[in-house]
Amino acid sequence: MTETGSEVAADQAEVYAFLANPETYRSQGGAVVGEKDAAMRVDRIDTHGAIVFLAGPDVYKMKRAVRFPFMDFSTLEKRRAACENEISVNRRNAPELYLGTVPIRRDAKGLHLGGESGVIVEWLVHLRRFDETKTFDRLAGRGALGLTLMPALAETIAAAHEHAPMRDHGATQMLRSWLEDTLDGLAAAGDIFPGEEVGVLRRSCFGLFAEVEPLLVAREAAGYVRLCHGDLHLRNIVLYEDRPVLFDAIEFDDSIATCDTLYDFAFVLMDLWQRGLHAHANRLFNFYLWRIRANEPALEGLAAMPLFLALRAAIRARVTAALCRLESDAHESDAHESNVYETRIAEAQRFFAAAKTFVEAKPARLIAIGGLSGSGKSTLAKDLAPSIGRAPGAVHLRSDIERKRFFGFGACEKLPDEAYRPEITLKVYERLRHLAAIAHKAGHCVIVDAVHAKAEERDALATLTARINVPFTGFWLDAPVETLMARVEARTHDASDAKAAIVQQQLTWELGSVTWERLDASLPLAELKAQALHKMG
Repeated sequence: MTETGSEVAADQAEVYAFLANPETYRSQGGAVVGEKDAAMRVDRIDTHGAIVFLAGPDVYKMKRAVRFPFMDFSTLEKRRAACENEISVNRRNAPELYLGTVPIRRDAKGLHLGGESGVIVEWLVHLRRFDETKTFDRLAGRGALGLTLMPALAETIAAAHEHAPMRDHGATQMLRSWLEDTLDGLAAAGDIFPGEEVGVLRRSCFGLFAEVEPLLVAREAAGYVRLCHGDLHLRNIVLYEDRPVLFDAIEFDDSIATCDTLYDFAFVLMDLWQRGLHAHANRLFNFYLWRIRANEPALEGLAAMPLFLALRAAIRARVTAALCRLESDAHESDAHESNVYETRIAEAQRFFAAAKTFVEAKPARLIAIGGLSGSGKSTLAKDLAPSIGRAPGAVHLRSDIERKRFFGFGACEKLPDEAYRPEITLKVYERLRHLAAIAHKAGHCVIVDAVHAKAEERDALATLTARINVPFTGFWLDAPVETLMARVEARTHDASDAKAAIVQQQLTWELGSVTWERLDASLPLAELKAQALHKMG
């Protein structure tokens, strides 16, 4: 059976039925595989490249016998190699989940799991089962994906990227080929994606590629191309033992998983954004930028983020369309499957719509938020950032974070008092302005979050905005002394080290003439944000 862009190479229906049967997981030939309970339920999950069977404490993942332009599982040997590579690549991020490979064999009694006798007819990946209701797509679907998970997820992804093997792979030209292939695939599915709109997306994407190609080549030479996860969307992240774990990395082609780390990161950002979880995407984005060691190159690399996001969304659109065609061909007369088909078509079109929005140009601007400790600068900045500029929102530069980075401390580690000497503060503010200029050059809106108590600190930002020719808005947050005190004393696990004694000291400072827009920081956050957005126009 052949379809647009893919081919089903073998009928695996017998194996599907075998793996869907609870009896399969009982004792066979003296070996106990899985759970012994005869009433055990077996659940099945379908993806474009695999069928997953959840049986008691175990998960068995079987490759579909399909051939796509980007993935070939058409022979048993290719499926065996893919299973073995899946174990290898995923043990880097989830060693506790990936147990090994298991063959399905046929002997005189029929099919059985594992063992030494019989002819191997299929290969499976064997995983330890986790709570599938805690994958991040399901958490998001029921409104349970808390913003509080974003710092830990950023830490997990940043660590994975730091430990991923470097590759010299011609990734920039590979990216171009993916772009061509993906857009050709969308154009071939004219009944799902309007040809004129695909043409507009094509022109926008290739225009962006031409602009950022030298940057991508430079990042490749600098070591930011690595053997990454490659398929880092929400369904492939699970909350396991109260921490995010990355699983189901690309196993069938290392060239696909070999990519710029920001391109790898763009997948999860895209998935959050297209679901309407803009605050989550921006929070993850900024925590990642705060966490990684080399934030200057990352800020420079953001010039490619619109292309990365658009391509990730376009690939998901194409893959989802291919999957719904595959399922439609297999269930042509099934009314329920017809509804599933329509749902998948809508999902594919949603990804396509997201790809179009990611390449839309949006002007960059610079916002500064100043005020004494406890006035709520960082809180307002975090709330404003998702609403400003292109996806995934504004870059949030925070003096507390950059000061910790300057001394090699973690974001929530307390600095010694000498880290707050005036000459250190001068260097931190210079660093903030330097990073703001880099991010702006990359096309991003920027929020600079620092006390800015001195007139010369505020004036320096005005000089910067004149030099880089960007619209600027400065906000000064005012709050009653008791509010400032209460807020700093209530802080836990925060990058700011300021407590009541610091606020008392700041109250004695001479602020000079504050010409920035003054806002009442004691207002509810939603109202404060609305006022700030209004004043920004």
